Formats: sequence, C-alpha cells, structure tokens
Amino acid sequence: MAARTLQYELMIALLRGILIEKHPNQAIVEAGGVGYDVAIPVSTFTRLPDAGTEVRLRIHTHVREDALSLYGFLTQDEKALFEKLIGVSGIGPTLAVKVLSGLAAVDLINAIRRGELERLVRIPGVGKKTAERMVLELRDKLPPASGEEPAAAAPETLSLVEQDVLSALLNLGCARPHAEAAVRKAKAAGASAEFEPLFRRALELVR
Repeated sequence: MAARTLQYELMIALLRGILIEKHPNQAIVEAGGVGYDVAIPVSTFTRLPDAGTEVRLRIHTHVREDALSLYGFLTQDEKALFEKLIGVSGIGPTLAVKVLSGLAAVDLINAIRRGELERLVRIPGVGKKTAERMVLELRDKLPPASGEEPAAAAPETLSLVEQDVLSALLNLGCARPHAEAAVRKAKAAGASAEFEPLFRRALELVR
C-alpha cells in the first residue's frame, strides 16, 4: 500500500521549466534543479521554443510497477487526444506518441472519423487490426476537425531540419536507408523547409 501511495504522489500533470534539449521524440526540461526526460510527439516538437527558453508542458504520467514515464504536450487538446488513443485496446503510450507523430492531429481525427484505414496503417507500428480498433472505439468520441497543413518552397541544401526529420523517422522505427531516401525524395518533391511539412511528406514516402 505504501508503494502504491508513493506512486500516486509522484503523478505529474504539468511541468514548467527551462527547456534544456529538444529532439523530435524527446524534451529535457529543468524544473527545481531536476532535469525531466519527457517523451513528446512530433507535433509538440515543431512548436517548442529554442533551448534555454521557459516552456510549459501538459504531462501524462504513465506509471508501471517498474517505471514512471512522462509524456508531454503543448496543449490540453493534444494531451486529450493522446489519452483517448491509449484507451484503445492494444495501444500503449509509446505507440500513441508514434500515432500522433505519424499524422497531424487534424488529419488523425479526420482519418478516424471517416474510417480511412489506408491512412492509419501507413503510420509505422499501426497494423490493420489496430487501425480498425481505433476507428471502432474512437470514431464517435472525437470532435470534428478542420484546417490544413501549410506548405512552402523546398530547400536546396541539407539542413539541421532535415537531420531532425531523419531522426524522427528513425525513432518511429523506419529503417535508416528507407528514411534517408524518403527525406531526399520529400525534398526533391518540393516539401516545405519547415520540420513538420517535410516530416509529413517524408513519412508518406517511406517504403
């Protein structure tokens, strides 16, 4: 009983501090002299400020018998969508982050509400049965979504952004040769120089 009480005392709902590092799937935030390792989806990464800046993340604390993991989001809506995903049979926090990284929230909500299984199974880690469960269990529980992703001119040279895109693809489980080829194809196809549009396009091209 004492161990269980301690676990609940450690639950974290919000984290505010200095952003020490950021990567497509991870943020390290220092608060009160402690550095917190927080797993994040690509959608949060793209909107994080520069390292050294104060940041505030909504946190879902996932408690297991042998570990306590933090999952962070910039908005309550994003966190709520994550928590709906982990409520689906067969989807744990790690896969839920991959799902949120694989499709922008607007596109994910629309794909689920419309039953677009072909879009959902293109997310690394999501098979047909998982996609079917997402549609079956969430179709009537998600709000309507609207909006489109912005587009811009393609970059002409390699950049740090492209390296971040490659890292994000690898973190989703894509093989390096395929991930590298997808980034090159996305660039050649005219994807935006900004991280998220380039990442989305590269993810579509991964084979």
